[in-house]
Amino acid sequence: MLDDLRNSTSSFIEEEEIVPEKVSVRKKRPPRQQSQFLGMSAPQRFLIALMLLVMTCICGVFALLIFEKVVVPFF
Repeated sequence: MLDDLRNSTSSFIEEEEIVPEKVSVRKKRPPRQQSQFLGMSAPQRFLIALMLLVMTCICGVFALLIFEKVVVPFF
């Protein structure tokens, strides 16, 4: 009984057809004109980032003055 089982499993493996794998072909995308984020160009994004940095620094200095963590020497 076990011999028949072994023979049936080995014959099944031998009879199995090998299916070749399909080779995927990558399609090239057309190059983009420019990198856009929210419809802005690179100089516009830089200006926004610079303005945010300056505003954050100013708000931080004002907060330090209001909470009296830093004292202005001429007052």
